Amino acid sequence: MTGGHILLKKSPPLTGTVEVNGAKNAVLVIMASLILTDGLSTLENVPNNADVRQMIKLLEELGATVNFAVASKVMKVDTADVCKFEIKPEIMNKFRASILVMGPLLARFGKAKIALPGGDLIGRRPINYHLEGFKKFGVVTERHDPYVNASLKSFHDLPLYARIILEYPSVGATENLMMFACLAKGETVIINAAIEPEVLDLIDTLKAMGADIQIQPAATIVIKGVGKLHPVTHKIIPDRLEVGSLLLAAAITGGQITVSNARADHLDIFLEKLCQMGHEVTSPLDKGSCAKPYGITLRATQHPQAVDIKTGPYPAFPTDLQPLTMAALSVAEGVSLVEETVYENRMIHTKELSKMGAQITVEGCKAIVRGVEALYGCEVIASDVRASCALVLGGLVAFGQTKMTGIGHWQRGYDKLEEKLVAMGADIITIDDQIIILDGLRTAQKLL
Repeated sequence: MTGGHILLKKSPPLTGTVEVNGAKNAVLVIMASLILTDGLSTLENVPNNADVRQMIKLLEELGATVNFAVASKVMKVDTADVCKFEIKPEIMNKFRASILVMGPLLARFGKAKIALPGGDLIGRRPINYHLEGFKKFGVVTERHDPYVNASLKSFHDLPLYARIILEYPSVGATENLMMFACLAKGETVIINAAIEPEVLDLIDTLKAMGADIQIQPAATIVIKGVGKLHPVTHKIIPDRLEVGSLLLAAAITGGQITVSNARADHLDIFLEKLCQMGHEVTSPLDKGSCAKPYGITLRATQHPQAVDIKTGPYPAFPTDLQPLTMAALSVAEGVSLVEETVYENRMIHTKELSKMGAQITVEGCKAIVRGVEALYGCEVIASDVRASCALVLGGLVAFGQTKMTGIGHWQRGYDKLEEKLVAMGADIITIDDQIIILDGLRTAQKLL
C-alpha cells in the first residue's frame, strides 16, 4: 500500500457521460486462464489497476512475457515459455485473485505450489471449496506453511466423470475448477456453480480457446475435457462495479449521469433498488432492446428514500456495492436495513461513515441505517476496495474536508476513477507518492 491519501470537499451535483473500464474481476481470472494455452494471446479493454499489475508480475514470475499498452488498454501475453509451477508468498499475498492460477498450473504441469492469497480484510474467504473440488479429480493437497502443495499422479489417472457439488456458489472455486476441467479427460459437472457475469466472460474466453463448456439450468456447468487449448483474442466486459460506483456518485450528489457502455442486464437488482430510492434509471432494456443492452442513465431525485437491501450471489444484490449503497442510504430519508450474507466482515466501513455523522447501528451481519440531513468531513481510513469508494461517496456530500487514507485499496480496484469524478464536477485531490492529481490532470510537480 502507498502512503498517499485522497482529499475531498462537498461537491455540486455530478453530471456527465462516461465510459467504464473492463471488469477487474473478469480480467484477473482471464489472465490466469492464459496459462492453459501455449502462445500469444491478446486481451482488450484491460483496466490499469494495482491488481492487474500484480497479476502481470505473477505471470512473468512463471515465465510468461507480458506487454501492456496502457493507453489502448491492450495486453499481449505470451505463455510459450511458462516453465514454473511455484509462486512466491510475496506475490501471492498481495491480492486475492492469485489463487486463480492453481487450476491452470495443475492442468499444465500436474502440480502447483502456491502460498495462501492475500486481499481485502472483509472475511475469511477460505479456499476449502477449491481444495475439496480438486480432490474430486484425485488431486492431493498438503499444507506446508506458507505453501499449499497440490499434485496429481498422472492425467491418465483422472476420473472419466467428476461431479462436484459446491456448498456455496463460490466464484473463485467455480473458475478454478472449471479451468482445470477444460484439459482434464472426461466430463466434469459443477453443481451450484457461480454464474456472475465475470464467470460467464471467462466461459466465453475458454470456449474461444477451444473448450467444451455448457451452462445448464439450476446453476450447473458441464465441461468436457479437450486435448489442447489455443491462444485467444478477447475483449473484457465492462466493469459492473465501476458502473455502480459512478451511478451512486451521481445519485448521492443529486446529479445526472449516463454510463454509455454499461450493461443493465448485469445489475438488475441494484438498479431496481436505485429506482425504489426515487432515482430515475433508464436503459435500452426498458424498451425491450436486448440486442444492444449498453448504456444506463440516472437522473437523481432530490429526496432519496430509504430502502432495504440484502446481498447474495448473483443475481442478488452485489456484496461489492453494499458499502457504497450504504453511504447513499446514510443521507436518504427514513430507515434502511442492510443485510450482508456474503462476507462476515463487510461492515468495517460503518465505523468510518459514523465518524462523518452517519447514524448506523450494526448487529452482526445486519446494519440499521437512519438517514441524516448531512455528513461532515473528517479523517477516515479505507479498509478494502469497496470501503474506499463508500468513503469517497460520503466525502462528496460532506461539509468541510474529508481526508481518506488507505489509498492503496482504491488503486487496487479502480483505474483513474477519481479523474472521471473530477470531470463530472467532483472536488477531489489525490496525493500519491508525491504526484498530485488535481482537476483530472496529472502534473509532474513534486510536493515540497
